[in-house]
Amino acid sequence: MKIQAKYTPELDPDFVAPVLWNKAFEEKVAATPGSHTIELALTRQDGTCFRWKGQLLPEGDENEVLNNRYVERIVKFLLWMKGGCTIMVAGDDKVADMLASTYCKGGAREFDWDFIGKLIYDKPIEVVKVASAADLPAEHLSSISLGRNLDGYRIGFDLGGSDRKAAAVVNGEVVYSEEVVWNPYHEKDPNYHLEGVDDSLLRVAKHLPQVDAIGGSAAGVYVNNEPRVASLFRGIDPEDFRRVIRPMFHTLQQRWSERMGKQVPFEVVNDGEVTALAGAMGMNDDSVLGIAMGTSLASGYVDPEGHIMPWLNELAFVPVDYQEDGGVDEWSKDKGVGAMYFSQQAVARLAPRAGFDFGDMPFPEQLKKVQAAMAEGDERARKIYETIGIEFGYSVAYFARFYSVRNLLFLGRVATGDGGQIIIDKATEVLHGEFPELNINLCVPDERTKRHGQAVAAASLPKIVK
Repeated sequence: MKIQAKYTPELDPDFVAPVLWNKAFEEKVAATPGSHTIELALTRQDGTCFRWKGQLLPEGDENEVLNNRYVERIVKFLLWMKGGCTIMVAGDDKVADMLASTYCKGGAREFDWDFIGKLIYDKPIEVVKVASAADLPAEHLSSISLGRNLDGYRIGFDLGGSDRKAAAVVNGEVVYSEEVVWNPYHEKDPNYHLEGVDDSLLRVAKHLPQVDAIGGSAAGVYVNNEPRVASLFRGIDPEDFRRVIRPMFHTLQQRWSERMGKQVPFEVVNDGEVTALAGAMGMNDDSVLGIAMGTSLASGYVDPEGHIMPWLNELAFVPVDYQEDGGVDEWSKDKGVGAMYFSQQAVARLAPRAGFDFGDMPFPEQLKKVQAAMAEGDERARKIYETIGIEFGYSVAYFARFYSVRNLLFLGRVATGDGGQIIIDKATEVLHGEFPELNINLCVPDERTKRHGQAVAAASLPKIVK
């Protein structure tokens, strides 16, 4: 297949943008007689079902390689975007067999099979063949939507690795906030976390006449208000995690309902989702995809109706580069995934190619060195940011095939300083030059959003039932 890109990242000339590779594949399929339809259903145990449909090339050795590449990379994207533990396939048994041998113990995507399946959804990923598309379940999306509820007396909190932030919010306005230092990462006692969060809630509740609702954000994966995987709890024994941490926010909701003498709604979601919601509320607009380039790649999404949905949105693990020698993520062992291209890991990956020699210097320190070099006008640093920006532009266009995006909120440590603006400028150039049909606004949070936006957005998550 012939793939033509208008823009080539100088430090990563073999970069293959998925949006362009898929376009070339789909054009080849459309021009090939005998092509056929494949349909997928990605389901969870709660009945949630996402559907996807595509066209594949007719059978043949070369075609089979292309078909497998096309479907597997899209399935990987959908797994980390939407979440699910059963992949149902109609229309191509060979592709179904490929997925089954890939997403399994010992398969190339064993990490995803284990992490998404067992850790998040309590069930290993399973691939199921069905006779026809008529045998696939209908798409069924969760009816739960969160956010933009500003009425009443609320508490919003955010749990970080070095501090707990909490704020008292009255009808959408912060009346009191504070931060408490803590060190949760290596704490072995699960009650340290439980009582620590409750302490922050009690502190700010003193500044409210009553508490009508509580909303919070934290790094990690949360399903139905339960932490499934989160770095904050990495020191907790698995049995203590299951016994205390997983039901922690249900426990806190029960405590606060008893204290208030009424049912107090309590919602906790990933911090990336709340950041996107805060940005949407600050811009007074919707269809927001938030991207934070920090230690890894964090993300969140606000849909066209202005709510965040219970999806994974873990774009750190989605494919953003199809080249054979793409950056390898040491955790998932996959090539070309988001964390390696849009985080401090991306800076470290590109720094030697730009001419920097940082040896074994930790990634955060390498980022500081590159930022300092950029501030001094070092062209080597500029090339790093320009490379990230071009690859980001193509990736934003790819994300727009799965998300309805009108605003791209850009933040994180990599986004700070002159380099962050170069990333935005280059990404915008790619979007305007290659994808003029997309009208996506790339922006950074305003000062008000940075100051109190996260607390207000977190507090707005629950709906008060009257």
